[in-house]
Amino acid sequence: MPVNNIHKRTQAVSSSTLHRPRVTMLDVAQRAGVSKASVSRFIGEDRALLSDSIAQRIEHAIDALGYRPNQMARGLKRGRTRLIGMLMADIRNPYSIAVMHGVETACRRHGYSLVVCNTDRDPQQEQQQLAALRSYNIEGLIVNTLGHHVDELRELQTEVPMVLVDRKVNQLGSDLVGLDNAQAVALAVAHLLERGYRDLAMVSEAQDGTSSRQERVASFQQHGPWPVLEASGDLENQLRDFLAAPGPGPKALFCGNGIAALACTQALQAICGRFPDDIGLLALDDLDWYPLVGQGITALAQPTHEIGVRAFDCLLERLHGSQAQAQTHDFAAQLIVRGSTRQRD
Repeated sequence: MPVNNIHKRTQAVSSSTLHRPRVTMLDVAQRAGVSKASVSRFIGEDRALLSDSIAQRIEHAIDALGYRPNQMARGLKRGRTRLIGMLMADIRNPYSIAVMHGVETACRRHGYSLVVCNTDRDPQQEQQQLAALRSYNIEGLIVNTLGHHVDELRELQTEVPMVLVDRKVNQLGSDLVGLDNAQAVALAVAHLLERGYRDLAMVSEAQDGTSSRQERVASFQQHGPWPVLEASGDLENQLRDFLAAPGPGPKALFCGNGIAALACTQALQAICGRFPDDIGLLALDDLDWYPLVGQGITALAQPTHEIGVRAFDCLLERLHGSQAQAQTHDFAAQLIVRGSTRQRD
């Protein structure tokens, strides 16, 4: 058979399948010889009110017709959608993806579905995505964003419970789940000093009101009079100045997250032509590519999956009526030592 004929036949079958009319509850009722109310009871929470024979007829009709109930319509009728919203600042960030996976896993375990909206660090997008989440009739909201539109968030908080992840929005007074930033930075500094590094600098994304970045920078500066470099287009020049400046001993860099680590690694390779052995490097987050650079980049791993699960668990407690005072759940970072922080004399 010619190839074009096969193609045309495939198209015809696909088109027919796509335009097949949706099976309705009325179709099931007529097939089973019962009322629509009986079908509604069968697929709802009142199945026990039906006799065994009627329930069996309805079940056979559903199987024969391939009927799929409209879960959204049923949820709205009962005042419940089983939808949880998640507002993300940057869905491309590996941290965000890992936390979102934890949230989604916990949602699925408890019979909820997750609706994710990405603000892309854009205040206008944040406003639009909040309006979209509201229109979906979500039952709760998990927020990982800067909170540029506090009024909208606060208004939504009067309608549904809300939990923050990683970033504080002080005006909301919501539960917060994230990393113990002070512990993580202290662990990083202690490791670098123990390995013999004495001249340290931190590389961070712009703080721009992000509470977690601010806490990490403040904690780093409490440990010593060390500079903080910004992971921007000028990072290469900042690093050149730091590496050229006289100091008290071997130099090392602490990167405040995975994005800063990538920018720092690229800048170091541009400056040195390769990944340098004589400069220490420790990065917060533990990304898949860290072991592939040089002898591997020493990391502070965040328990991202556990953070996502705990965020949903906090939300679930609120959905079940908890009126307890808002709490902060801080997780500890885990040090993973690789070749980028070898022992210095």
